[in-house]
Amino acid sequence: MKVLIALSGGVDSSMSAKYLQDQGYNIVGCYMMLHGREDYHKKNIENVKKVGDFLNIPTHVLDLQNTFKKEVYDLFVNSYKDGITPNPCAHCNRLIKFGALWEFAKSLGCDKIATGHYARIENGLIKSAVDETKDQSYFLANLDPEILPHIIFPLGDKFKSDIKAQAAQIPQISSLATQKESSEICFVETTYIDVLKQHYNTNLPGIVRNANGDAIGTHEGYMHYTIGKRKGFKITGAHDPHYVTAINPSSNEITVGKKDDLECYGFKTRNFNNFTPQKEFESLVKIRYRSKPIPCIVRQEGDGATIELKGNAGAVASGQLAVFYDNDQRVLASGFIA
Repeated sequence: MKVLIALSGGVDSSMSAKYLQDQGYNIVGCYMMLHGREDYHKKNIENVKKVGDFLNIPTHVLDLQNTFKKEVYDLFVNSYKDGITPNPCAHCNRLIKFGALWEFAKSLGCDKIATGHYARIENGLIKSAVDETKDQSYFLANLDPEILPHIIFPLGDKFKSDIKAQAAQIPQISSLATQKESSEICFVETTYIDVLKQHYNTNLPGIVRNANGDAIGTHEGYMHYTIGKRKGFKITGAHDPHYVTAINPSSNEITVGKKDDLECYGFKTRNFNNFTPQKEFESLVKIRYRSKPIPCIVRQEGDGATIELKGNAGAVASGQLAVFYDNDQRVLASGFIA
């Protein structure tokens, strides 16, 4: 079976390629150029070629910078402009790291694609990785359901510590075991605000209001804030911590309140991505990557869904991905919080 493996130049994807080759797969490597940081790509491509030479496999460089800018980067920047907290990795995985990769794989005559993500596929569903500290099922929950049969996750049943230890014993790629791991959002070198500053004036002092609409302080500019943030604004007469509860881009105002004001027992999603035939089901939902799963009832309504929570989620932010799991850590559905 011929498999196209996405190679990033890091230890995870490199060892994934080795595992697949050891299992008898005919593998081809592919490095995807996504953003415009040339120094970043140069080093990674050198590593990919090193892995290709070690495994004696062909490697390709796929330039997806234009698609990435249009579908991921611009969406990221414009979301903050609109007062929304985006999840660029969820969009990138669906459209590029898997969508575009699969199209390229088919053009090469490959039967499947593989990546170094920490996740599993079980009974046609994405499932959390054995290594819970590295699990990436949350970020993969927006994948097109039709692509799942064509994916292999070689690292789903492995631990990162073991992978690095094994790589360290292979002279040709041992240096990859000690290199710094990539950041969560590949094009953000420091903070998201530094990215936004390249496109907008983010320093726009504005008014802070309470739930009654009273002006109680000032802030640095609405793009500096996300729902639940408790720093970076000044309010008068407050003794308890205050948190951002709403963002109004048109007036450049933010609303703050106490922690109780962030309580949330239900929300709606858009772009609902259902991996099951069920339109209504009970589930465990995560509203952020590292958030605690909360029992809920999901009711799909067209391309969206209404979520009834059986506990308080707190700080639910529009634009973030809600991911719904069953009791066996399998992904049932996902949707972007409206």
